Amino acid sequence: MAVYTEVTEEELAAFVAEYDIGSVLACKGIAEGVENSNFLLQTSGGSYILTLYEKRVREADLPFFLGLLDHLAGRGIACPTPIHGRDGRALRRLAGRPASIVSFLNGVWPRKPQPQHCAELGGALARLHLAGADFPGRRANDLSVAGWRRLIDACGTRADEVRPGLAEELEAEWRGLASAWPAGLPEGIIHADLFPDNVFFLEGRLSGLIDFYFACNDLLVYDIAICLNAWCFETDGSFNVTKARLLLQSYRRQRGLSEAEMTALPLLCRGAALRFLLTRLYDWLNQVEGALVKPKDPLEYWRKLAFHRGVAGIGAYGLE
Repeated sequence: MAVYTEVTEEELAAFVAEYDIGSVLACKGIAEGVENSNFLLQTSGGSYILTLYEKRVREADLPFFLGLLDHLAGRGIACPTPIHGRDGRALRRLAGRPASIVSFLNGVWPRKPQPQHCAELGGALARLHLAGADFPGRRANDLSVAGWRRLIDACGTRADEVRPGLAEELEAEWRGLASAWPAGLPEGIIHADLFPDNVFFLEGRLSGLIDFYFACNDLLVYDIAICLNAWCFETDGSFNVTKARLLLQSYRRQRGLSEAEMTALPLLCRGAALRFLLTRLYDWLNQVEGALVKPKDPLEYWRKLAFHRGVAGIGAYGLE
């Protein structure tokens, strides 16, 4: 279970008493997720998500994340809404950790994403980008090009434990991407981690976006590249161009893509694949003792990276 910090009944009751959400009826740890300790909290006032932020999330970033959720919810984006205590604060401390309570969203994430899921996602991502345009907060993307360099250095030659020669290959790939990384493309708030398990559906329609704790300011089209990697590859490693086409077409109906953005997309897909390869690799080599979370295979993203390196143009993603 992805619960790193345990909470006593007494601590929880005192914490919840600082809100107008009723008294605690039940609190159960949520097994999914690897960054924070999450609980399904049921009170006499309803159902909520309680999150204790662990060491990989900087406490100084939390006002940005919670403020962004408030902003997006106010713009009609279906996302968790922070619950504010009687004193007006959404961020508090529980069991020695920063903590917050957010609204509960109904829905189920798709274990096997279908083309229609991808179409729904594309439109929702564009609406998210548009809704975030006037958010005043700023947060740099710690897991962009400079962040990849730090991860490569942190993994070092141990990368070869996962695949012989991987350390040298990662170094070469980073150097190529760093020298060609685009500038001057439209920027704004991106989710930066919009995998299927962060997107809920009800009766085939998208019902909510969750887990905004990697959100930051970066190239908007880079967020699309992350989604193409996360949603458009099949379990056998093949790329589903139909899913990609529907995702991109749906996005463009809400927010147009410039020619420069489309031209940059294959390179950005390579970068997104490298980003998740490196974070998975780091987690594989540095497993958290006592957490019953199985690290994800970093080589899945090495295979995705290989696909993007072979792409000749935007046509490989279903656009002309």
